[in-house]
Order: sequence, then C-alpha cells, then structure tokens
Amino acid sequence: MDVIRFLKDWTLPVSMGMGATLYLVFNYVPQLDSAAAFFAPIMEAILPLFMFLVLFVTFCKVDFHKMRPVWWHLWVSFFNLLFVGIIMAMILMLPDAVANSSLFTFHSSLILLEALLMCIISPCATAAAVVTQKLGGSLEQMTTFTFLSNFLTVLLVPVCFPIIEKGADISFMAAFTKILYQVVILLVVPMGLAYVVKHFMKGLHARIIAIRDLSFYLWGCSLMIVTGTTVKNIIHAEASIVLLSAIALLGLLLCIIQFAVGRFIGHYFGRAQEAGQALGQKNTAFAIWLGITYLNPLSSVGPGCYILWQNIINSFEIWQARRTGEAKTS
Repeated sequence: MDVIRFLKDWTLPVSMGMGATLYLVFNYVPQLDSAAAFFAPIMEAILPLFMFLVLFVTFCKVDFHKMRPVWWHLWVSFFNLLFVGIIMAMILMLPDAVANSSLFTFHSSLILLEALLMCIISPCATAAAVVTQKLGGSLEQMTTFTFLSNFLTVLLVPVCFPIIEKGADISFMAAFTKILYQVVILLVVPMGLAYVVKHFMKGLHARIIAIRDLSFYLWGCSLMIVTGTTVKNIIHAEASIVLLSAIALLGLLLCIIQFAVGRFIGHYFGRAQEAGQALGQKNTAFAIWLGITYLNPLSSVGPGCYILWQNIINSFEIWQARRTGEAKTS
C-alpha cells in the first residue's frame, strides 16, 4: 500500500524518471539498437494519441455552459504579454549587451534567450486543467483559459519570430495558419468529440467519467514519452555544458516566477490555484516543436528542462493536497 500511495503522490516524477531511464538504456546498450529503431517511430506516433485522449477525457467532465472568460484570465494574459515583451526587448538589445560580456558569445546568448522565450510564449498546457481539477480548482475556468492562451500564442509567434530570426522564411499568415491548425487538432477536435459523447452517447460518457483518475494517468504516460524525447535532445545538443546549465537554471527561475506571479494574481480573485497553473504550466511539447520549426533547434532545450521543473512543482502540490485531504479525484 505504501508503494501504491507513493506512485499516486509522485506519478509525474515517476513517469519522467521512467522516460529518461528507458531512453538511456535503449541509447547506450548496443544490443537494443534494433529494438530502439523499432520503437522510436511508434513512440512518436502514439504521443499525439495520448494527448488527444487526455483532452477528450478531461473535456468529458466539463460543464460547457460554465465556460466563459473571467477577470483573472485578462490579468494572467497581460503578464504573459509583459514577460514576452521583456525577453523580446533583451533580444533586441543583445548586440550591445554581449559586446561587454566575456561569458557568452552573441550566438550563445541568443540561443539562451530563445530558450527562455519558448518557456513564456508557449500556451498554457492542455494538461493544466487535469492538475487543477486534482487540486480542487475550476475545470471550466482552466479549460476556457487554455483556449484563450493558445490563440494568444497563435498571434504572438508570427509577430515575434521574424524579429528574432531575420533570415527565417516565415510570413504572418503562413505561421498563423500552421499554428492555428495545430491548435484546432489538439484542442477543438477533442472538445467537439467530448461534446457529442456527453450529449448524445450518455452510456459511453458515463463509463468514461466513472474511471477514476483516467486523464491524470494518461497524462503520465504521455509525459514519459515527452521526457524520453527531451533527454534525447539534451544529450545530442551541440552546445557547451555552461550554456546547457544556464538554460536549465534560468528555466527553473522562470518557472518559479511564473507560478508565483500567477498565484499572486489569482489570490485577488479567489483563484490562486487556477491562475498559478495558467501562467506557470506550459505546453512544453508544443514549445519544443515551435523552437525546432522556427528558431535555433537548441532553443528546444529550454522547454525540455521546463518539463522537469513544472512537474516537480505540480507533484509537490498534488502531494501536499493529498496530505491535507483537499485533492479531488478526477
């Protein structure tokens, strides 16, 4: 029973640990090379399926009539824009700044700032609603903010990225359309399917919501795959240890700041838990894709490390909530 309780309290770190360990085993044991080559495309194919199922199961529990914007959504969005503006200003001032620095070159400094930007400009994680519900927060308010956050990212990326990578062949409409397509597939489709099941297939809907913590453990499975991919990117990153360490440590600081500012905002509206998750928990898989697609691929290390930090915070919050008996089963 102690083992089961431990797994329930620390599902997310266990998932990350398993993902990292499995990748390292398959990567460094020569006898498993053929197995690694066999499973690699399978893992890449089933990750979107897991994310789709997490959202579908979560949306099956949403009361769609309660989905509407509230005031803390506005303030969290404002601070998200403010943080993006600060990083963009630092990037624009970078040539003058590195001229007086001997620690990083312009190229390394730009990668560092791009990595941090990915941890800010990426939308609220689709799994944030899962954690919020586990902690007794409002599922509907988090789901509404997830949509708002994703569409904010759709607008910000085509504006910011051409300024950063001036040689990138990216137009506003091309980037807008491509990212919007990803948002529709990842959010709108599972929500539409959940709406149909909830209102027209009540037997199936009842069986889905009767499975305790289903969305949470599906998320744990997807997190295991994402962590393995992140470890792969870090191991094969062609960068110095100093730069990778700086990305990881500043990512930790940024994670703490975003969670803290979110909770500070939410405190004034009686929604500290929801606002903290909204600003602090990021869709890191989407951020990694953005970095690899539009910026220097090394910028994906930032959200890769952010996965670790945000889920350590999530795990601690869930453990604390279970300890005080305040967590709700999802």
